[in-house]
Amino acid sequence: MKLNKTLLALAISTLFLTACSDEEKDASLVDGSQNAASGINDASTSGLNGGSGLNGSGLSGNGNYANGGDYASTLGPEFNDPNNPLSKRTVYFMLDSSEVLPDFIPVIAAHAQYLIANPSQKLTLEGNADERGSREYNIALGEQRAKSVAVKMKAQGVSENQLTLVSYGEEKPAAFGSDESAWEKNRRVEIVYQPK
Repeated sequence: MKLNKTLLALAISTLFLTACSDEEKDASLVDGSQNAASGINDASTSGLNGGSGLNGSGLSGNGNYANGGDYASTLGPEFNDPNNPLSKRTVYFMLDSSEVLPDFIPVIAAHAQYLIANPSQKLTLEGNADERGSREYNIALGEQRAKSVAVKMKAQGVSENQLTLVSYGEEKPAAFGSDESAWEKNRRVEIVYQPK
């Protein structure tokens, strides 16, 4: 009986170590610094400048797709006005990058100004990644993306106690599929307002 438990523990350990080492990536890829070395560039990765619609106005995600906890639509009409940057609550990223793209700076700035004007309001920044890469890598990348948005908000005066950061990695996809169309929608940070 003791031998069976030992063999089972050994088998589980081997399986775990094999799974962890399957698709590990270098942590330096989190900031996109390896993109140039690998031949990946911003324009070719997802066609952001080629009409994919990920410019802050095309895919304006509202954070309601999976979490059901976004209370932004109850805060005021500006959160439902498609012409107002507050209605956009998704920030998209390039492959293997946590760098905030210029198209999303006005969206982040609008939410930061709202938080400054409403100091009792809190929100969660939910970092996400596409399905490529190991689970551990994607959790780290999602966290880096959430931190990048938080840094931009804090630089404008948002209090740290107004922000909660969480990373879902690849666990909460906005789009299902194994193609660039789905992946570009999953490389994101959702801005999710919390009840006061």
